[in-house]
Amino acid sequence: MTTAIYPGRFDPVTLGHLDIIRRASQLFDRLVVSVFEAPEASTLFNNQERQDLIKEVTKDLKGVEVASFSGLVVDYAKATGAQTIVRGLRMNTDFEYEFEMALMNRKLSPDIDVVCLMTSLEYLYVRASLLKEVARLGGELSGLAPSNVIAALKQRYGN
Repeated sequence: MTTAIYPGRFDPVTLGHLDIIRRASQLFDRLVVSVFEAPEASTLFNNQERQDLIKEVTKDLKGVEVASFSGLVVDYAKATGAQTIVRGLRMNTDFEYEFEMALMNRKLSPDIDVVCLMTSLEYLYVRASLLKEVARLGGELSGLAPSNVIAALKQRYGN
């Protein structure tokens, strides 16, 4: 059985994230969407809320699990039995960052590989921080996030 993790803050999950999750779930028998336990002061949604939002939109995807983690991603990958870390790439700046992280992870754990999936064109500009800014200012969110996330953002920002 091939296992991969897809780590991130997912604050909140976007349609770009969901695109990567769907595609990665077709490549691996088991995909663990791994929500990083960031300090709550640095996130809009707490860890459990972020997990719940992802669980709702991935409930029909075979082999997809949602969990949280802290610490080094390679240590977490080993603990889950994952052989692969999945990452999404949008722009060349993503590539530079992910390349550097992949090399560090390879140094820390040579038996864990990194697979990068290019984002689909329609999500090239979508990132969680930009989504939150649009939501905070009352902008249109359709086509950027799943409906449950849009509802949660509207409730959080009171619009």
